[in-house]
Amino acid sequence: MKPQKTATAGMIAALYATLTIVLAPISYGPVQFRISESLTLLPFYLPESIPGLFAGCFLANLYGGNALDVAVGSLATLTAAWLSRKAPKLWLAALPPILVNMAAVGWMLSHMYSLPLWLTMLQVGAGQAGVCFFVGYPLMRALETRGVLKRR
Repeated sequence: MKPQKTATAGMIAALYATLTIVLAPISYGPVQFRISESLTLLPFYLPESIPGLFAGCFLANLYGGNALDVAVGSLATLTAAWLSRKAPKLWLAALPPILVNMAAVGWMLSHMYSLPLWLTMLQVGAGQAGVCFFVGYPLMRALETRGVLKRR
């Protein structure tokens, strides 16, 4: 990867981890609303954001202190980012983070907290949908309109 793309990936990782950790009360636990997940739409525009999102999620989950979350959550973010890159439209790029996290993180939270699977999947899916469609989508459109982001 070129130095500029490596730097971009690093900045995205730092931003994701920082947002998650600073907003820890709503980022961890059985009910999560990770504002940092709004960045999961970046792969639609920037392929180098995929490793950045993975690294940022990995670091944030390390901070959270749960080994299962480090593995499952980080791999879910990596998978969702890769799938978002393949989306033909931005609103479709929001679906992989919602669906992948709903399944993977929903399963993990159900397992960790002994909660019904359907409940944790519903909670994760609702939180992801809110962040992706009401924070991420408008943010990406605004950055695109201002010429900051362009699909490559």
